[in-house]
Amino acid sequence: MDASLVQDRFSVENGTFLGALFGPRDENLRVIERDLNVRIVARGNELIIDGSPEAVGAARKVLADLVGLCHRRPYVTPQEVRYAVRLASSDSNARLETIQSEVIAVTARGRKISPKTMGQKLYVDAMRNNGIVFGIGPAGTGKTYLAMAMAVTALRNKEVSRLILTRPAVEAGEKLGFLPGDLQEKVDPYLRPLYDALYDIMGVDTFQKMMDRGLIEVAPLAYMRGRTLDDAFIILDEAQNTTPEQMKMFLTRMGFGSRIVVTGDITQVDLPDGVFSGLVEVQRILANVPGVAFVYLDEQDVVRHELVQRIIQAYERYDAAQRRKQSDGAGSDANEVSA
Repeated sequence: MDASLVQDRFSVENGTFLGALFGPRDENLRVIERDLNVRIVARGNELIIDGSPEAVGAARKVLADLVGLCHRRPYVTPQEVRYAVRLASSDSNARLETIQSEVIAVTARGRKISPKTMGQKLYVDAMRNNGIVFGIGPAGTGKTYLAMAMAVTALRNKEVSRLILTRPAVEAGEKLGFLPGDLQEKVDPYLRPLYDALYDIMGVDTFQKMMDRGLIEVAPLAYMRGRTLDDAFIILDEAQNTTPEQMKMFLTRMGFGSRIVVTGDITQVDLPDGVFSGLVEVQRILANVPGVAFVYLDEQDVVRHELVQRIIQAYERYDAAQRRKQSDGAGSDANEVSA
């Protein structure tokens, strides 16, 4: 063995965890090997790890973290393995097992909803400790779903008396007037993601009963004007498509005993050219207001398919390159003018 390499042994006391720990066709072990540049050989309940001292130490931390997850459920996803590797390779003392230990809600099918990443945990903590929270980040980071889970939990615990969920009905290529049906049927497609999340968390029957009793309201943002919303958990989704005037109108609807969560992705604004996003502006206006928290999620918090992370990263690289081109072009124009 190379003098710069070391060998360590990691024992898994409960052999029933091995299947979940290794993953299908040892996929999880291959992720650790590839991402940390180590070699892992399984012998019974023992894993032999070869690599640099730093990499071997990180691999031990990852394996210990994943065994902790195996105590709670019979599977570990490659995505969780990759995130555990990132945590172990960073200066953070955070552990995936600890991040995911908190159960926010339980779905109608008995699935436990927990934060999956450090960013999501900070988001959940912010919702618990602040009156108004802005969750800003790309698709797939759990912004809306976690807000829904917190809202349903608050309703179940009688911390609020109703849920109010809203979205701006921004036209993205299809005119509302061309859609069939009455006004409610026209705006339902814009609100469908909110319904889907509530169906998953509460179950369709429970959701419908609460809708019928007025405990849950799902409506376009325009319906909020002129109201004062007391004792409610209020979620504004897709807030990047609000104008500054709409954002101010919405935030000032907040009444006594209410909490507000605003979610959006400032890289996906569908407003017409020349119309400024209220979500972009509000970050400057409310940055230092007590009781208001801004939580920024990124591609590391994406909990969808691994390809979603890669797509987001590719778009970020492309956008950065375009900005550099524009900046270089503006500099060249300025030089020509000064010449």
